[in-house]
Amino acid sequence: MLDSDIKGQLAQYLQLMEDDVLIKISAGSDNISNDMISLVDELASMSPKIKVEKAALPKTPSFSVNRIGEDTGVTFAGIPLGHEFTSLVLALLQVSGRPPKVDQKIIDQIKNLKGQYNFQSYISLTCHNCPEVVQSLNLMSILNPNITHTMIDGGAFKEEVESKNIMAVPSVFLNGEFFGSGRMTVEEILAKLGTTQDPSEFSNKEPYDVLVVGGGPAGASAAIYAARKGIRTGIVAERFGGQVMDTVGIENFISVKYTEGPKLAASLEEHVKEYDVDIMNLQRVKGLTKKDLIEVELENGAVLKSKAVIISTGARWRNVNVPGENEFKTKGVAYCPHCDAPLFKGKHVAVIGGGNSGIEAAIDLAGVVNHVTVLEFLPELKADAVLQERLYSLKNVTVIKNAQTKEITGTDKVTGISYIERDTQEVKHIELQGVFVQIGLVPNTDWLNDSVERNRIGEIIVDNHGATNIPGVFAAGDCTNSAYKQIIISMGSGANAALGAFDYLIRN
Repeated sequence: MLDSDIKGQLAQYLQLMEDDVLIKISAGSDNISNDMISLVDELASMSPKIKVEKAALPKTPSFSVNRIGEDTGVTFAGIPLGHEFTSLVLALLQVSGRPPKVDQKIIDQIKNLKGQYNFQSYISLTCHNCPEVVQSLNLMSILNPNITHTMIDGGAFKEEVESKNIMAVPSVFLNGEFFGSGRMTVEEILAKLGTTQDPSEFSNKEPYDVLVVGGGPAGASAAIYAARKGIRTGIVAERFGGQVMDTVGIENFISVKYTEGPKLAASLEEHVKEYDVDIMNLQRVKGLTKKDLIEVELENGAVLKSKAVIISTGARWRNVNVPGENEFKTKGVAYCPHCDAPLFKGKHVAVIGGGNSGIEAAIDLAGVVNHVTVLEFLPELKADAVLQERLYSLKNVTVIKNAQTKEITGTDKVTGISYIERDTQEVKHIELQGVFVQIGLVPNTDWLNDSVERNRIGEIIVDNHGATNIPGVFAAGDCTNSAYKQIIISMGSGANAALGAFDYLIRN
């Protein structure tokens, strides 16, 4: 099951196991069961601390990872390879007693949860967002005996996925009821369970010299540059890593040939934590006011004060804003082809958008689904020539240009899409089972209202120092009127804004 390189790396990790673990395996005679048995046997052959026994588990094929004499509630239904191989390795280490790399405050929150929590997460092995959810729920199961978690590979349990109308991963169920979908950190899961921080913890904080709003590449860069100046620095973010967390392959980050969004986001957070930065994660901002100090209001009611503020709230995927889009999100309307493509295997899907993102999505999907229809609003595709050449070489792709999306149709899930031929105004309909929206970005600046000057599409207007029209307020990254939206450009603009803020503090 495992090639020599992976086995070599795995052997090093397995040496970190503290105590023995017992893998209970429930297998049938199908191919997936046979492959699962092979994987478990390989693991057992690589460490004397891994024991294996057959058992009757609720799902077949599946296996659970347990302490000797104690069920931990960590179960893998399917074969956790691909992106989920790390989840398996971490489960083995943590069940064996290896301490998790999590703040003690989070560990205490998990241990203090009362009641019974039986989680199921439906994933695909190609999903880069799924492992964080799986690893978070596994950790919670290991730390709290009242919590169980079963990872379910949608490819191995297709009938179950179809019966529950699951058309987006990760999808999490709690005690049989839908809990949430999309990437979730352990902090976000705890927040959904009602374990929130007291707003007074924020309002009682001393004023900052520089407060960064947003935790993506621009925000992380700004926080590091500010902290290196030796001034009191804070960073408040709805989700550390920002939109980078939703990015799969990154091949244009100079000096790094290839990385993935979640890995880069983790590195950003780790780097920020090397400095004396007050990190306030999972907090949405509500407004900004200039008084003697600059005040940033959070949605939890708290108010943070600072001498200078750097806004780096980034951007989000743009919605197509037609009937059916909101109604069928996670029911056929998707935004991540890498995550959700396996759920549409053998089906007909559409991609809205003819830019690089849309055409890359269409190319990826064409290798999984039966047919892809690309809908582009303009008379020509906007994607790079090399991508268009690859797209047109595929036999199961249809490109419709000069098409205005009118409606996404369906009942309990997507059944089709209607569009208008812009040259003839004729309305046409295509029967299909999925729609992937890939039409660019919109800046996350709605919360500012009229407090800071923005252009007609909501981007914050900044000068060459990153300064806005409000003295002491700076901005950086994809939320600004920067000509190009790239990770490396955002990092540079974050550093630029931090230096601009420091210069402002010196002069004032």
